[in-house]
Amino acid sequence: METRIAVIGIIVENRESVEAVNTILHQYGQYIIGRMGLPYEKKKMNIISIVVDAPQDAISALSGKLGRLPGITSKALYSKAGEKQA
Repeated sequence: METRIAVIGIIVENRESVEAVNTILHQYGQYIIGRMGLPYEKKKMNIISIVVDAPQDAISALSGKLGRLPGITSKALYSKAGEKQA
């Protein structure tokens, strides 16, 4: 199966959703290359970056599940590597 490299940016504004975020990330752990989390106390939020190597549908599903949680914003940025060339 063809995979893509992507960075998923996650902004956590509701700390009550952190356990659900970690549960979802654990479900997709086989695809995660790395993770970096930064607390931003001034704005009472956390910023998490996840790098994945996964099929495009898995990346979309992961980002979508995260983004549906209360107080969580999630967006995926895809590498051009793996795209079909014209």
